[in-house]
Amino acid sequence: MTAAVDVRNVSFAYGETPVVKDVSLTIEEGEFLGLIGPNGSGKTTLLHLMLGLLEPERGSIDLFGEPVDEFTDGHRIGYVSQQSTNRGGSMPVTVYECVTMGRFAQAGHSRLTGEDYAIVDDAIETVGITDLADRRINQLSGGQRQRAFIARALASEADLLALDEPTVGVDAESRDAFYQLLDSLNESGITIILIEHDIGVVTDRASRIACINTELFHHGDTESFVESDALAEAYGATGTVVHHDH
Repeated sequence: MTAAVDVRNVSFAYGETPVVKDVSLTIEEGEFLGLIGPNGSGKTTLLHLMLGLLEPERGSIDLFGEPVDEFTDGHRIGYVSQQSTNRGGSMPVTVYECVTMGRFAQAGHSRLTGEDYAIVDDAIETVGITDLADRRINQLSGGQRQRAFIARALASEADLLALDEPTVGVDAESRDAFYQLLDSLNESGITIILIEHDIGVVTDRASRIACINTELFHHGDTESFVESDALAEAYGATGTVVHHDH
């Protein structure tokens, strides 16, 4: 099976400041990877490198078996950033219109068909916001917006869902429901990369963990991460993983 993402000896710096240093890791299709590290550790930068939003200074990255800078199947990638939720507050479109945008990459220059609209309906239903379809994005809560953006990615038939701290500012009940949604999407075969500051949530949900602070301190299954010293080494202090009851 072709890996979803293959990162080989990648380094990146902003000016003279190294942010990612000699990182290598592979994310297999269907994995749920939690990407963790302290603030300023390079998590978002590494994610941007994986998705081709930044170009590494050294090393190479493949996305679904192709060099990331040559990858053209953008509809296979769904990226939801913390900033996208904030910007969504000014979007003057409805949930249905937002999700429909996910079909444009598939349709190309052709008009959307009944099948396209059926896929949009299914995506909205999958994330549980059918009752919000006619509401404007800027009228939604942060958690509802995140669901709308995930539905847009599902409408494009994304194989990889990348999320950068998706529940910042979301209440605890909505957050738990959101992560149950991610579990369901992952069980359906979608590869997930999740950046999340709550390490307990990551270890409860993700099947594998990558822990970085410029360098990679751990990449492996969740159990081996919990038993390792990677958390203390990456965060520079003794850390504790707190598990949440769901």
